[in-house]
Amino acid sequence: MKKRFTMALLLLLTVSSILAACGGNKTNNAGTEAPPSGNAGSEPTEASGEAELGGKLKVLTHRTDLVNDGTLDKYVEAFKAKYPKAEIEFEGLTNYATDIQVRLTTGEAGDVLMIPTGLATSEYGKYFEPLPDSMFEDVYFADNTLFEGKRYGISTGVNTQGIVYNKKAFQAAGVDKVPTTLDELYAAAEKLKAAAIIPLYMNFGAQWTMGNWADNSAWYVNGDPQFASKQVAEEAPFQVDNAWGILANIGRTFVQKEWVEKDLYTNNWEISKGEVASGKAAMYFLGNWVIPQVIGAGAASEDIGFFPLPYDNSGKYNAPLGSDYFIAVSKDSKNKELATAWVDFFVKESGYVEDSGFMPIIKSAESSISQLAEFQSFNPTLIESEATDPKFNEIANKAQIGIGTGDYVQEYIVADDLQAAFDKLNAKWKEAKTALGY
Repeated sequence: MKKRFTMALLLLLTVSSILAACGGNKTNNAGTEAPPSGNAGSEPTEASGEAELGGKLKVLTHRTDLVNDGTLDKYVEAFKAKYPKAEIEFEGLTNYATDIQVRLTTGEAGDVLMIPTGLATSEYGKYFEPLPDSMFEDVYFADNTLFEGKRYGISTGVNTQGIVYNKKAFQAAGVDKVPTTLDELYAAAEKLKAAAIIPLYMNFGAQWTMGNWADNSAWYVNGDPQFASKQVAEEAPFQVDNAWGILANIGRTFVQKEWVEKDLYTNNWEISKGEVASGKAAMYFLGNWVIPQVIGAGAASEDIGFFPLPYDNSGKYNAPLGSDYFIAVSKDSKNKELATAWVDFFVKESGYVEDSGFMPIIKSAESSISQLAEFQSFNPTLIESEATDPKFNEIANKAQIGIGTGDYVQEYIVADDLQAAFDKLNAKWKEAKTALGY
């Protein structure tokens, strides 16, 4: 479904401070009812109200930064004001996208976790507890984790995606205009390199970021939220002249021209935020969620900007309205009711959405991300993400093509021959598709 960005975000944009205070009810209506139990559609009895819920929960998270700086502990304090008998333990996974896959199969996924993006919805019932329907009123992407009438995860924040940039780095390199075409983006990168500034921190070594040059972006570059679903019927989806190839060639150009970090294979994710904040590096190709992290690394809010990726020279572009990770209750949890209460609190009341730079998951709520006003000024066509046919992920998993992990993208971004690399992926895809009977 296509929408103009101005229409989709009109009610979401307010020009206010980027740093929202922790805790408090900022995105949900005041007087929220007690979260339902872990049984879909049921409500807690009066005897088992908020204060009565208690016990221990283990929460697995990709946000190691928030574990280390104590932000998540502040959310727990607010949660314990509602549930004094609750105890929450966090475990941060540095390589979450790959490590969580192992945790799921070994039964070590804790009580609450983020759903890995490469997992087919048809698999959700094996690993996650259905969430109550009442949790999904007036929220974005309510049906993205729906399978056979049950919803297994709720969005932790609404993202768009583009180029986050340091305005002072642009100024120092003589880039006096925000790029609106691919050629202008390349010209800006060349000027930045000449000024001894890393043009774009790709975070190649972090691996998960590489999905932005592939499965995270191909659907909106193509202009169709069902792009991946339609590829289930294809025997060779990876083509140089489709969205996969468009993004791959841009990424390959940045690597070949040395417009990215020199040390490709080391995970410098945390270091990179300081580099962009200080102006030693100029750009990220990421979502709006990274903006407060760059500011937290030392940048002034007014020095950080945001514009859509100009993936061609038309001057017109699509941008996504998509979800960050979906949060879920583990099927193996021994305290599903409290886990469900934590999930509801976390996405609607804790302050995590604002602190992480997301747009609210509540459709009627307003955003506090001032940089989105700049993004909006370029008038991108916003395309809202939709659930993908589970067969796509089933084929990819069978073929060992790491959708959501970025590992396969690393291979073809640095391959000598992109077509040969795509041929290899297509062969694996076709073999897996045939084996599954699709």
